[in-house]
Amino acid sequence: MSARVRVGVDVGGTFTDFVLVDEARDLIFTGKRLTTSRDPSDAIIAGTERLLREAGRAIVELDSVVHGTTLVTNAVIERKGAKVGLVTTQGFRDILEMGNETRYDLYDLALERPAAIVPRHLRHEVSERINAGGERLLPLDEAGLRQVARALARDRIEAIAVCFMHAYRNPVHERRAREILNEELPGIPVSISAEIAPEIREYERTSTTCANAFVQPLMQRYLGRLADRLGGMGHKGTIYLMLSAGGITTVRAAREAPIQLIESGPAAGAMAAAYYGGLTETPGLISFDMGGTTAKMCLVEGGQPARAHALEAGRIRRFKKGSGLPLKLPVVDLIEIGAGGGSQAWIDAMGLLKVGPHSAGAEPGPVCYGRGGTKPTVTDADLLLGYLSPDYFLGGEMQLDRQAVERAIDEQIAQPLGMSVLDAAIGIHSVVNENMAQATRMYIAEKGKDPRRFAMMAFGGAGPVHAYGLAQILKVSRIICPFGAGVTSALGFLVAPPAIDLVRSYVTHLDSVDWAAVAKLYAEMEREARALIAETGADPAAITIRRSADMRYVGQGFDVDVELPDGIYTRPSATDFQQRFFATYRRLFDRWVDGVPVEVTSWRLSASAPAPTVSLNFGGHSAPTGAARKGERPVWFARTGLGPCAVYDRYGLAPGASFAGPAVVEERESTVVAGPDTRVTVDAHRNLIIDIG
Repeated sequence: MSARVRVGVDVGGTFTDFVLVDEARDLIFTGKRLTTSRDPSDAIIAGTERLLREAGRAIVELDSVVHGTTLVTNAVIERKGAKVGLVTTQGFRDILEMGNETRYDLYDLALERPAAIVPRHLRHEVSERINAGGERLLPLDEAGLRQVARALARDRIEAIAVCFMHAYRNPVHERRAREILNEELPGIPVSISAEIAPEIREYERTSTTCANAFVQPLMQRYLGRLADRLGGMGHKGTIYLMLSAGGITTVRAAREAPIQLIESGPAAGAMAAAYYGGLTETPGLISFDMGGTTAKMCLVEGGQPARAHALEAGRIRRFKKGSGLPLKLPVVDLIEIGAGGGSQAWIDAMGLLKVGPHSAGAEPGPVCYGRGGTKPTVTDADLLLGYLSPDYFLGGEMQLDRQAVERAIDEQIAQPLGMSVLDAAIGIHSVVNENMAQATRMYIAEKGKDPRRFAMMAFGGAGPVHAYGLAQILKVSRIICPFGAGVTSALGFLVAPPAIDLVRSYVTHLDSVDWAAVAKLYAEMEREARALIAETGADPAAITIRRSADMRYVGQGFDVDVELPDGIYTRPSATDFQQRFFATYRRLFDRWVDGVPVEVTSWRLSASAPAPTVSLNFGGHSAPTGAARKGERPVWFARTGLGPCAVYDRYGLAPGASFAGPAVVEERESTVVAGPDTRVTVDAHRNLIIDIG
């Protein structure tokens, strides 16, 4: 493959991050701009143009743009998507309210449930029925479906979701329904559950299909506009998108199933952390990605981020499972909370200081930005504590207004609480750190892990600022901060492999598996996966296939993911399957039960091509420039209070450099803070290794 010029773009709630990899010259260039929330493509175009100028490249030389966005997440959380109509099997109109018939808080008499993504008056029933074995019991009432289509037209719906009973076993009725709806309502996108979420569990399958329809028109318009604007600049290359599971896919696939992009930005950060974990030979990492709006934590072990087959979007209660919108999707298993540099500080009705989850975002932004923000934020507090320089934010491109911050914190936080401005800033910084620590503890404890056995990989604009305080709370003894930490998520797009995860549900006891049917399912998934990955330009001969199965004891309400060796379904052995299930179950729960029947619920296939190789030679900063130490300024630490602290230029630190904390290390996109009990070393890849204690 010839050397290419590739750009990764991560659109966040506050900043849009850019990384350009010039393979021919073996150089990396980085950039960061405020997100243009009204039209994110504005920042993408402006940032790409600037990055190409800095790299000395023309737009026609740009081979590909790999992109991740928060548009899908924001649309679902804020309920700002399309007007969706749902077509379902007769008798199942109320599945979105019925859910799984559980309460996420048993004792809350005023329990608030997440609002259904499709209101009841836009849900319609059609006579049809397929049983759990995939056999047709009732034919599809095509005349009735055409009447439903006319009713949806009168309601001026913008997208349609079709979810029939047991369509995961036999999609014939859903596919015919899509044909009819396309005839009756041309131009209206139709999502069918057999393609969006072909798995058992009716509520989750319906919820996921409706969510896909909800965001599909928005994403189709956005991707079309972005392609047109890049094309107008002269770009003749390809645009790729990152999936929530960390793989790279095409625009065509993203337009058909945009719900799979809901965690694309956070997934990129986890993929970057996995890349650096291998680079630094660190077996276990806590990926800590803190930007302007949210903080994301993910466990990375053995060079791979944790993954899951489902998530909940827009939880009403942060840590309450069941309080959000369930989505059956392959995702990087991470936790995301409203704790970023733009998170706003406020005082609740009890007179307690709170931080987040609301964010100032890019518009108007924190008070110190001088863009109209009036409510103090985490970034404002960090400025007063000395962690940030008012003259070197974004490399000096944005001047921060310290006096405006002092007034805002004094009037809104310090005076109401009867404390000094400094103490109020300390409180804001400490509260957001405790919020993140609480979320991280819970996330890691649910996996049966101990945070003390992991190093922390800190990146994002605010991650390296808060990593030291968070690591102290979690008793993590090592922090790794990569060069260009503020845009590391964007680099994640460029080191992630083309990949796809597929699933088919076929529920069967191990002692009665139709192995021919299993072989057929895997053959269908493999053909589909290979075709999708081939669209990304990957070498078909280099594609790796992995298989697994969701298994459980008969009667259990949850499954465990059991890895399967190549060809196991062609040489069927119920005993082999059972032993693999027992081994996985024991690894997860330290026990297993003999004498209870075991069943398989779903069969999974993952396909991936090799990840691109990237050399970490940063353009313009390939060798240390100038003196490393810039001077000192007052910086607050819990151990020493507000006192003098050395300030270093990240671009002046050569591999092998070492110094003791306290220290602040500044670079264009982020600032690294190391406390008085630390030792900082620059490794061969110019990562900062911070050892605490």
